[in-house]
Amino acid sequence: YNLSYSAKDEVLVTVGGSEAIDLALRAMLDPGDEVIVPEPSYVSYVPCVALADGVPVTIPLQEAHQFRLQPEELEAAITSKTKIVVLSYPNNPTGAIMNQEDLEAIAKVIIDNDLYVISDEIYSELSYQEEHISIASLPGMAERTIVINGFSKAFAMTGWRLGYAAGPKVILEEMTKIHQFAIMAAPTSSQYAGIAALRDCDREVQEMRESYNQRRRYLMNALKELNLPCFEPYGAFYVFPNISEFGMTSEEFATQLVLEEKVAVVPGSAFGDSGEGFIRISYAYSIEELREAFLRVGHFIERLRNQ
Repeated sequence: YNLSYSAKDEVLVTVGGSEAIDLALRAMLDPGDEVIVPEPSYVSYVPCVALADGVPVTIPLQEAHQFRLQPEELEAAITSKTKIVVLSYPNNPTGAIMNQEDLEAIAKVIIDNDLYVISDEIYSELSYQEEHISIASLPGMAERTIVINGFSKAFAMTGWRLGYAAGPKVILEEMTKIHQFAIMAAPTSSQYAGIAALRDCDREVQEMRESYNQRRRYLMNALKELNLPCFEPYGAFYVFPNISEFGMTSEEFATQLVLEEKVAVVPGSAFGDSGEGFIRISYAYSIEELREAFLRVGHFIERLRNQ
């Protein structure tokens, strides 16, 4: 990703990407500092900010903009107390991505306001439209960005709890102090597995990406056939269809679906208020399983529309 770090003092191996996020926030925040979190977002960001005595400030992203953060939205959320912006692209739960032009516009606002970035790039290998770009690779951003990544998505190592943070030495040193007292080290067996993944598994990652992309296209076609609106996501392994036509909360929709058809989806509201009216569907399953699931979803939606 056109990034270079010193292995000695600019990279920290962590117990999953989640620990890296927590460490970065605890190392960087003073009580009352504000952290901007665009939503819908991964469920841990806002609670981790609060646990670090920071103040989360959420930006509701818009489906009309394909859930990409707009520079004017970021500018409007910044105050004298703002210190960090959390970016997560490709995004969980929406599958949204940010291209270079998008990131350049955001970077300008960040530099102009002298802010830091925590860039969670755990889905970076699962980008289908174009090569992933890290905001840290843009001019003036490496010295103010902590890049978070890990092995759970790209190498299908969920449960091995292996991640890492990369960034400026002055910040990584403080993160390492917290890590040493709270955790000591990521599991040794997981680290050996991570070495094998990095050295020998590029072909398997490519095959997995192609398989996910096939499933992504299948789901987009299935949603179109169901006449269920959904912007086209180009990252991660989620689709985020709009279910507001049914007059139900996303939690009501998801609960009724699992009770009646035994198909589990995640309510969009789990990822922040701006996720209300949507559901997250994962396509980390076989085509055969997805086909069966969508037959059941189709039956469920047909009943709702005929009520």
